[in-house]
Order: sequence, then C-alpha cells, then structure tokens
Amino acid sequence: MNLFKNLYHYRELLKTSVKKDIRGKYKNSFLGVLWSFLNPLLQIGVYALVFPLIMKSSEANYTVFICCGLIPWTFFSQAINRAAFTMVENGNILKKVFFPREILPISVVTSELVNFVISTIIILGFVLGYGFGLTKYVVFYPLVLLVQYILLIGISFFVSSITVYLRDLQHFIGVVLQLLFYATPICYAASVIPSNFQWIMKYNPMSYIITSFRDIFYYQQSPNLQALAIVGCVGLLLCFVGYFIFSKLQKGFAEQL
Repeated sequence: MNLFKNLYHYRELLKTSVKKDIRGKYKNSFLGVLWSFLNPLLQIGVYALVFPLIMKSSEANYTVFICCGLIPWTFFSQAINRAAFTMVENGNILKKVFFPREILPISVVTSELVNFVISTIIILGFVLGYGFGLTKYVVFYPLVLLVQYILLIGISFFVSSITVYLRDLQHFIGVVLQLLFYATPICYAASVIPSNFQWIMKYNPMSYIITSFRDIFYYQQSPNLQALAIVGCVGLLLCFVGYFIFSKLQKGFAEQL
C-alpha cells in the first residue's frame, strides 16, 4: 500500500519523468521518434531474410511471424537493460533530492511501454498488409500487455536495486538476455522444440507472452488464458518480493552512488 500511496502523491513527477524519458531517448536525433519504427523494422528485415532463406524456416508469412515475437521481446529486453542502469544513471539526483526511489524503475518500464504501444503499429501494418486482417481476439491485446508490464515492474525492482551494489550485474544481465532470446520462441515456433527441452519453454514466462501475442495477431485465436493468469500471478509475486528488496536496499543508495 505504501507503494501505491507514493505513486499517487508523486503522480505528477512520474508523469513528467515518463515524458522526459520518451523525449530524451531520441533527443538531437534527426529522425527522432521515427527510430521507434526504423529500429524494429531493420531487425525484422534481417531476421526475415536470414531464417527463411538461410535457416530454412518453414513458417508461412515469416515476416509477420517474426514481427509478432521480436517487437514484444524488444520491449522486454530494453526495459530490463535500462532499469538496471537507472539508479546509477541518476545517482546525482538521488543524493540531492528526496522522492520515492521506485519512481525511477517504474518510469523506465512505463516509457518503454509507450514505445511498445507505438511499435504495435508495425505489427498491425504487417498483419493488414499480408492480408491477415484483425479478428475479435485482438481484445486480448491489453490483457497480454498488462501481464508483461506487471512482470517487468517486478523484475525492474530487483535489477535496479541490486545493480547499485553489484555493478557487474548490469553486464551479466546482457548475457542472460542474449541466452534468453534463443530460449524464447521468437524466431521459431514453440512446437519445433524437442520434447526433452520443452521444460525451457515451460519455465520461461516470456514464452507464454510471446506466444499470446502471436496467437492474437498471427494464428488469430484465443491465447492460453490459464497460462497468462499464471504468468500474471508470477509477475505480482515478483512485484511484492522485488519491492520488499528494493525498499530494504534503497537505504544505502546514496552511500553506494
């Protein structure tokens, strides 16, 4: 409850921080916010070329297939990478100004959420351009997005607080995310994984989220709501435990920074 009280009392600061973060991401860039579209488009172009032609992927309309997995993953990886560095990056402010420290990781994840929503236009463009169209299952999009957001908030509490004390964690996170990328059905369908490695999919929450987005836009069917509910509960648990750890460790932030 203390977290929600702080967010309410400092809601204007949170709103300002999110706006500043979004504007500052492409500050002094000639193309500005267009990079929100160009970056994922370039990545999709590379994977759409490599996997069907070189890796011989059998998925039909592979460009749409990879688009529905790569853009949600980009949201996930960028939010974690940036959240891990946010306390160190704002060290001078933390030592001079009092405000709830949890504002920083939450604002990072929220700004990446806004970027992801904007990037969803790319998914819609490919889905409509390839003649898939939209179905009634698009109503599940906000639900899947909410589950991923909650999961990211929980993880951001962990990484943002622990990195203050263990700076090497930031580099370790980059390695883990690279491994997790290939352990998540982004460039391939979960069904192609051999049965003796299916446990990797089972214990990887991002596999359910990526599959859910793909169900909505690519397969055009209802996502696995039971699996989403479990991931949502895991995300909430991470939020509670992560915030508990964050609140304990934040007492020493000023000293460490």
